[in-house]
Order: sequence, then C-alpha cells, then structure tokens
Amino acid sequence: MKTLILGAGAIGGYVGGRMHQSGADVTFLVRQARHTALQRDGLVIKSPKGDITQKVKTVLGGAEGGPYNVVMLTCKAYDLDSAIAAVTPAIGPDTTVVPLLNGMRHIDVLAGRFGEERVVGGLARVGVALSATGEILHTSPFAAISFGERDGKPPRKALVELDAAIKKAGIDGGLHKNIVQDLWDKWIMLCTLASMCCLMRGTSGDILEADEGQAIVLETVEECRKVAAAAGCDPGEKGMQNVRSYLTQKGSRFAASMLHDLEKGAMVEADHVVGDMITRGRKAGIAVPNLRLAYAHLQVYLARRARGGIGKPAL
Repeated sequence: MKTLILGAGAIGGYVGGRMHQSGADVTFLVRQARHTALQRDGLVIKSPKGDITQKVKTVLGGAEGGPYNVVMLTCKAYDLDSAIAAVTPAIGPDTTVVPLLNGMRHIDVLAGRFGEERVVGGLARVGVALSATGEILHTSPFAAISFGERDGKPPRKALVELDAAIKKAGIDGGLHKNIVQDLWDKWIMLCTLASMCCLMRGTSGDILEADEGQAIVLETVEECRKVAAAAGCDPGEKGMQNVRSYLTQKGSRFAASMLHDLEKGAMVEADHVVGDMITRGRKAGIAVPNLRLAYAHLQVYLARRARGGIGKPAL
C-alpha cells in the first residue's frame, strides 16, 4: 500500500514517521524548504515512545510517485483549499482520502471535490508540536488516529491495510465502526475547550477558578451536545459524563491549541471549529449564546490580525 501524507508537520510527521519506521511505504508531500531540511537532517521525532532520526521519501508535487492508495490530510482547516490543489494530482480512481482535520465541514468540501466514495472519516488524538528547528516533539503519553467508512459499511481494503500499518507502527486507534460519531465526540470537546480558552484567555483550570467558570463551561458543552443530537450524533449520557469530567478537572493546565496560536498572533481555526458549530445549530433552531460570544471574540481577533493590529494597543 502506497500512502501519501500532505506535509511533514507535527501530526503528519509523527504518524508518517512511525509508519515509515515500521516499514510502511510512506511519502511526504512537502514544500521546498521542508524538503531540503528533511533531505539534510532527516525526519526527527522526540517522544516518550522513543526518539528517531530517519531519512524519508519526499516529493514536491502530488503527481510524483502517484497515484497513491491512501492520501492523508493533516493540514489546518484554513489551508484546506491549497491542500486540495496540492493532492489532486495524486488522486487516482481507487485512492482513498483520509482527512485528519477537526470538525465536519471539511468532509463536505472534500466529498464535493473528490466524490463521496473516495472520502472517509478520520481524526487524530496526538499530543505533538513542531519545534522551531523542525523537530517533531511528542509530549504526551498518547498517540492515536481513528478512521472508518462514513456510512458504517464494512471497511474497504485500503482502510484494512492502513489499520494494520498503524498498529504495526505502535499508533493506537485504527478502524472505527462509527467514525462520524467519533468525529462529533471530539468536536464537542474541542469546540467547548477552544471557545472557552480563547474567550477567557486561560487554561481549563484557570477558567474553573472563576466564580461562574464551571457553569459557563457546562452550558457550552450542552450547546454543542444539542447541535450533535440534532445531527443524529448525541454521545449519550456516558459519553457526556466523560466530556464534562475532563473539562471540569480543578487545577488542570490543559488548554486548546487554538489558544496557543492566538497568543502567538497566528491564524486560528475559528470558522471551522466554532463557526460551523454555530451554523449547524442555527439551521436546527438551537440557541448557542456562549458559542456566539466566543466566535465574535475570535472574529475580532482575526480582523485585527488581518489589519496587522495584533500586538498593538487598540485605539
């Protein structure tokens, strides 16, 4: 099985690097600067599961080495259009597209471009970051990706082979019988965490120290749950207990990566993670006041960023 991974950043580099280490046929589609660095220094992963430095296959264009059996997308949602343009030449009649993005909107976009039958569901739960020197820093004890057929049918050959490859690579997760529910479960958690951390500019533990912090977090979780339920993907009480427990741990230092991006003045996935949840809620007639407030905050940030006003005092 030939796998093409768009980019060799934090998630793509970790997953692809572990697969390559275990003998899988993996190629990274990268820009010139990353290509040069990887050819010179190799792909470097530093992890509690073991550090590695290895030479990997890279291409500068999707037409090189294709078509591929699997094309994996690990980009940010705001780079989706350029990602589609980059991988289109790598897509053949039997290629399976495995996106590991947050939320749901990207699936509609990808299915519209490549066809419903080519696009499956997928997500990543990997605590990684890319250092300033291009090293992939795996900083948590977990590393998992999940994927599966969106219609619940038995998995196609490419997904069965991908499942075997990631298990051989020591990556948790793999085939999921109800990947759409898994996507919603993660989105409920992420949307709540990202919107609250960015709105209140603190970790989940910081928020819980505020007088109304926990109540506001739980209200926001419920807003997201109602939207999921309207889409036929209510996590159920057991699933929601897990979400509530995770988000109400006193003293937790955990924060959404969106907050870290915002504090650096970087681009954020506001539209894809928070905005799209609001859009789906509005269509279902569901009130989402906390999400609306958080999204407005993020939109103001993005507007100031676009004007070059981040880091300057407001007039």
